[in-house]
Amino acid sequence: MSDHANDEHAPDENQSADAADNKAEGAADADYEAVVRLLKENEELKDRALRAAAEMENLRRRTARDVHDARSYAIANFARDMLSVSDNLRRALDAIPAEAMAAGDAGFKALIEGVDITERAMLAALERHGVKKLQPEGEKFDPNFHQAMFEVPNPDVPASTVVQVVQPGYSIGDRVLRPAMVGVAKGGPKPASDAVPEPGPVDGQAETDA
Repeated sequence: MSDHANDEHAPDENQSADAADNKAEGAADADYEAVVRLLKENEELKDRALRAAAEMENLRRRTARDVHDARSYAIANFARDMLSVSDNLRRALDAIPAEAMAAGDAGFKALIEGVDITERAMLAALERHGVKKLQPEGEKFDPNFHQAMFEVPNPDVPASTVVQVVQPGYSIGDRVLRPAMVGVAKGGPKPASDAVPEPGPVDGQAETDA
């Protein structure tokens, strides 16, 4: 009787054991999937954090560069306008004949000296704010800072050498404020560096303005 009863209960116990095993395996699979999902989410969060940090660093660098440029080049337009005033002062001085300057009375000479001092003071003030005068005579032609007005046949100097400055140029920081208007040598030996660019076309309108 008992053996028969044991036989009747044995399948139930086996089924319960199988169900427990299946449940344990299912729980283990669920835990594994949860861990994999959490690891994936963690990697995504780390990637987002790294991207955000990189974007913030790029923003910081751009902001610092913009602030530097604002400080360095804020007066560029004002300085360019002041150069026109300086040019007019220089033209006024150059227009005075040497004879008139030598024969002039004390008042006339004092006026000339005052104009000259004013021009030099203006250029000195601009230089204190980063504006530099370009006087490239004898230098290699650089289209970034010079504007070719004409060519001068001269076999004694390397080709593309600046041999005459029609109007001085000015730079502010590493930017050109106004290119120097120059005449360049033609027909001389080739420059030492093949990288030296040839002068651009002559700007007739600029030559007229000069």
